[in-house]
Amino acid sequence: MSPTIYTIILSSLATGTIITMTSHHWLMAWVGLELNTLAVIPIISTMHHPRSTEAATKYFLTQAAASALILFSSMTNAWNTGSWDITQPLTPPSYILLTMALAMKLGLAPLHFWLPEVIQGSTMTAAFIITTWQKIAPMSLIFLTMNNLSTSVFLLMGLLSSLVGGWGGLNQTQTRKIMAYSSIAHLGWMATISSIMTNILIMNLLIYLIMTTSVFLSLIISKSKTIQDTTSTWTLSPMLTVIMLLSLLSLGGLPPLTGFVPKWLIMEELILQNFNLLISMMAASSLLSLFFYLRLTYTTTLTLSPNTTQTKFKWRFYPNTRTMFIAAPATISIFLLPMTPLILL
Repeated sequence: MSPTIYTIILSSLATGTIITMTSHHWLMAWVGLELNTLAVIPIISTMHHPRSTEAATKYFLTQAAASALILFSSMTNAWNTGSWDITQPLTPPSYILLTMALAMKLGLAPLHFWLPEVIQGSTMTAAFIITTWQKIAPMSLIFLTMNNLSTSVFLLMGLLSSLVGGWGGLNQTQTRKIMAYSSIAHLGWMATISSIMTNILIMNLLIYLIMTTSVFLSLIISKSKTIQDTTSTWTLSPMLTVIMLLSLLSLGGLPPLTGFVPKWLIMEELILQNFNLLISMMAASSLLSLFFYLRLTYTTTLTLSPNTTQTKFKWRFYPNTRTMFIAAPATISIFLLPMTPLILL
């Protein structure tokens, strides 16, 4: 892809997200989401392969349907209330449509089926953008409209997403699909806390973005598309292997790493709200996610897949591995737990 076109696409991505985050009018929020969607489709279809074309088509149809629901919801609300303001109280039909649309945009269960398939058919860079940057705009709409949405629906979708994300990733061998189900599980935790305390939602989203960035950069640098590919990561850089190990464990929420912070705060808040059964089920589902993270870390650091003398090892080549971009997200995703009291101030 031409550098000029790539720059325009990335600028459109940033512009669409900023428009949605800063808008108070439903039409402007919709325009920002559409700009986001149209900018990502060329990135998904960069690789000239039927799988990438299929992924781009699935992504377009899903996001177009969700955008149509958002537009229909806002029009219905404007028809009944006479206002296009995002913070305006929503009528019951409007908030039902908006909840479905935002869940479809994010990939929350039970509207999550498109996410693993689209990410598997995309390049690693496109998968990275879909699981990180594309979550910001819909989450900002949830933040702005949470007072008008149903708490019980988001709690139920959060629980279902954490269970689906845990169970779905258990039998996967492709790293992109594992990261897709990881995204669904983390979105479940965010959906659960979004209706109770939005400050923790923002912190959880930021930490999730940083941890996922660290893991994806590790996978991109090591060119690991399957679990078997991760076994030769150490040939590129032993330090990269350590970073991938700690980033994956942090993504699984294992203390004393950064990923434990949002789970700890969400569990504490839900216990204070007397959602004891809900948080028990979500904590159990996080163990399922931790299992496939541990599976990845085990193959990355402790095993080497069966090979022959004719195997083309990575050390026979001299790839230009630029690891400076991974330094900041890896450091934050590993060492932020001691600074939790400063974050909460």
